[in-house]
Amino acid sequence: MPPKHDPDHDTPGQSWKRDHCFGCGPTNPNGLHLSFVLSPGGASYICEFQLGVNFSGPPGHAHGGIIATILDEAMGKANKFRGKDAVTRSMTVDYLRPVPLGEPLVAEGIPVRMRGRAIYNRAELRNAKGVVLARSRGKFLIIDAEKMFARELAKARESTQAPDSTQERHAKS
Repeated sequence: MPPKHDPDHDTPGQSWKRDHCFGCGPTNPNGLHLSFVLSPGGASYICEFQLGVNFSGPPGHAHGGIIATILDEAMGKANKFRGKDAVTRSMTVDYLRPVPLGEPLVAEGIPVRMRGRAIYNRAELRNAKGVVLARSRGKFLIIDAEKMFARELAKARESTQAPDSTQERHAKS
């Protein structure tokens, strides 16, 4: 049984914004804008959404890479149950049926187990009737994100603290 999760919980140590994430970032104009919430039973994370034509693969259906991205994002959300930052080490996707564009879909990320630094999760992508269209299994490795991404985080912090160059020019005039 997966550990219970506080709905207000966020992974400790996340000192950076993830607004531009392709999967869940609200400010990424080309992204999926997936918004996951804790499931009613509290044992998984779910997201209800529709895919537009910009995510096309075969006529009227989603591209396989987009399907994999959605499943990876769902499994990544399940990492919140462990309260750790983790990155995808490997994942397997089973494409069971074509995923239609413009129709209601549900993605669900489910924690499975944790061994040492490894977190194992699974995910499903279903249509509105509950038919599983694709599923995945993944292994995630716990990381020290502050250390792994130190250079990028430092640049991001500098850019948010540095005054805008246009403001500086106007102040000097």
